[in-house]
Amino acid sequence: MVIVIFVLVLWYGGLFFQSFFLHRYAAHQVFTMSKTMERLTFILTWVFQGSSYLSAYGYGIMHRMHHAYTDTEQDPHSPKYDANLFAMMWKTKTIYQDINQERVEVDPRFTKNVPQWKAFDNFASSRFSRILWISLYTLFFAFFVTAWWQWLLLPVTFLMAPIHGVIINWFGHIYGYVNFKMKNTSKNLFRFDFLMMGEGYHNNHHKFASSPNFGVKWYEIDMTYLIMRVLNAFGLIRLKSLPVKK
Repeated sequence: MVIVIFVLVLWYGGLFFQSFFLHRYAAHQVFTMSKTMERLTFILTWVFQGSSYLSAYGYGIMHRMHHAYTDTEQDPHSPKYDANLFAMMWKTKTIYQDINQERVEVDPRFTKNVPQWKAFDNFASSRFSRILWISLYTLFFAFFVTAWWQWLLLPVTFLMAPIHGVIINWFGHIYGYVNFKMKNTSKNLFRFDFLMMGEGYHNNHHKFASSPNFGVKWYEIDMTYLIMRVLNAFGLIRLKSLPVKK
């Protein structure tokens, strides 16, 4: 039971910071926060993503490219142009690393105001950091595993962020329902997004990319947005005005 709780904490903790910080803040800037709060969020993202830590800079730019080039050959991740989900994941990893390590020239429209903390990213993305987290996860499992099948969850802890990404970027463009007909394959995975904390409302998000709330219908509850409302109420972040959804 301890192992299951541990994996769930990593799943939803890592997912929250990926959605809240990397996606809604770094890529879309649907809210603002102080520099101190931003630095704290960098650190918390590293704590919860651990061995699969993603840089706000690399993620933010790549996601903006995804919106600009959705389902075209320039899309960093599209089921339409990748043979299978593993091919898409490898292509995504390569593009992300090239952007994050500034090995390629990026159109300035994709880099505007994307948060970057180079010194911290260099540490958090280092081989040392990733091996450290993998070692800590393995030790935790060694102490608390009570059944053989729980070891099957260990690789999930190593690759949490890529797993989150492939659920949306592969399955979220193949399966689900559509609220808005668009010139792309984006779909909503769930009526109530219990698994991805609002990220599963992918069709809604492609329609209203600047909205902090990915839900549109009354039953489409966006848990990340609800937490953001609380943070906004306490003055930790400042939400921007909502676009009118029609």
